[in-house]
Amino acid sequence: MWLKVVLLLATLSLFHSAASLNRSSFPPDFFFGTASSAYQYEGASREGGKGPSIWDTFTHSHPDKIADHSNGDVAIDSYHRYKEDVAMMKDIGFNAYRFSISWPRILPRGNLQGGVNREGIAYYNNLINDLIANGQQPFITLFHSDFPQALEDEYGGFLNPKIVQDFADYAEVCFREFGDRVKHWITLNEPVLYSTQGYGSGGSPPNRCSKWFANCTAGDSTTEPYVVTHNLILSHAAAVKVYREKFQVSQKGQIGVTLNSAWVLPLSQSKEDREAANRGLAFMYDWFMEPLYSGTYPAIMVKNVGERLPKFTRSEFFMVKGSFDFIGVNYYTSTYATSTPCPRERPTSFTDPCVRFTTLRNGVLIGPKAASDWLYVYPPGIQGLLEYTKEKFNNPVIYITENGIDEVNDGKMFLNDRTRIDYISHHLLYLHRAIRNGVRVKGYFAWSLLDNFEWTAGCSLRFGLVYVDYKNGLKRYRKRSALWFKIFLHQ
Repeated sequence: MWLKVVLLLATLSLFHSAASLNRSSFPPDFFFGTASSAYQYEGASREGGKGPSIWDTFTHSHPDKIADHSNGDVAIDSYHRYKEDVAMMKDIGFNAYRFSISWPRILPRGNLQGGVNREGIAYYNNLINDLIANGQQPFITLFHSDFPQALEDEYGGFLNPKIVQDFADYAEVCFREFGDRVKHWITLNEPVLYSTQGYGSGGSPPNRCSKWFANCTAGDSTTEPYVVTHNLILSHAAAVKVYREKFQVSQKGQIGVTLNSAWVLPLSQSKEDREAANRGLAFMYDWFMEPLYSGTYPAIMVKNVGERLPKFTRSEFFMVKGSFDFIGVNYYTSTYATSTPCPRERPTSFTDPCVRFTTLRNGVLIGPKAASDWLYVYPPGIQGLLEYTKEKFNNPVIYITENGIDEVNDGKMFLNDRTRIDYISHHLLYLHRAIRNGVRVKGYFAWSLLDNFEWTAGCSLRFGLVYVDYKNGLKRYRKRSALWFKIFLHQ
């Protein structure tokens, strides 16, 4: 009985603490905004000179792999409606907007030889100018999954080291055209998902994996995720090098990368499970973070992956090490980890950690389940991941570049999203605690301003603060969470 009373009091204290936060609880220069990506928002897939991306190809050639058979041809039409959406950001009280540039909208053939699309340049110039005119600081992501199909066809995309120069060239076009107004650049979004889902399980384009996976027959899940990750890291570093050498002094901006990770807790306090939790983080987060910090892959990955893990040359080591001014962190959920035997056959990036992930401990979930099968609500995890980053990687500047929760699209208008308010307010509480403990977090971006195309989930899930009526001309309606944010940001 006494334990129940203690837990109830602790819960009530937590709710009170979350409710007491407002805009003034955070530093004056702290950014509050929302995040989006081009393929999920823009639409206009065949307008304005844009070339096809691998997501254009995937959704049309494999509609059965999208939950509701939808695609990004129209998405939520932000290509034509951006002024309406930017005005909504301003009205709510945000001061920043993170969006991605569609690589094939700038370079329809993926590289300079194929020509620069001036219509694409004009679109993003107009968007950036409108954002700034409405008090929104643009945070631009250069690559958010919509890779040019032309380069995939020409040489296999990120499987080929040729991609490093082509990405650097693309980045340079963006720095030159937009960098006079854009002060925050993000090279890649969630690269670990691009390599493991696109080349490990085949769950997303370019849909490559070993034949023993059900999704595809072309590919090699034992090696390709590591090769692709290596080229992603080198591409990131090459773009940073271009920015620092040619643009940063005059444009006075910052450049970084956005990584995603769950927070990983040991299933038990046994030595084996504590080590399993560390391995889980190493293969999920340190896989990218460690090379950017130290120029080398995590020691446990070198040990477990062996010769399948590429090596950085001496010149690559110096280019990669320290190649960020800030780190973007996408945090949604947490998981438990327990040690499991390492498989002797068919090793992949999923089995190499020798870890079993679970959301159950002693029959109790780590937190309430959201609409997505992978999302369990555990707000303390955001503080755990931030403080882990502070301690292990010398306290870098961090932006929470995505954080959010979804509901099922059941065809009915749903505006009273109290669960989202609870999710965001409690994550901000633990974020605030991390800042008080010395973590250098400079901004928070909710995913997402609007309901949108959620990759293989299509439009079956809704992550937005604003409801999009897919059946009635994509009209926008503020949910309760948008009104909550408006109050929060004006206090």
